Amino acid sequence: QVQLAESGGGLVQAGGSLRLSCAASRRTFSRYRVGWFRQAPGKEREFVAAISWPGGATYYADSVKGRFTISRDNAKNTVYLQMNYLQPEDTAKYYCAQDNGLGQYDYWGQGTQVTVSS
Repeated sequence: QVQLAESGGGLVQAGGSLRLSCAASRRTFSRYRVGWFRQAPGKEREFVAAISWPGGATYYADSVKGRFTISRDNAKNTVYLQMNYLQPEDTAKYYCAQDNGLGQYDYWGQGTQVTVSS
């Protein structure tokens, strides 16, 4: 079973940038689709971005398209989420998750908080 650990969250002003990291405990992490999700207080968890395997195709929610970039470094078993032009509505706890190979995200990290001040 893979364990995921997010890092890189913090407090940033509107218009600023952060890079989140999702590090996995197993090398097989590189062979699965990985996604980023977020959940703001009082709201449901929502999809942010995903990167597939093989091929590395990327997918984004409309709300972050053009501002966020997902990437992966398979040698480091790590997936990144570069977030630029952050806005207060991006404030949430961000989670990474690994697909189980059957189209479902079965493995989740504990999350990292992102707070964007206006």
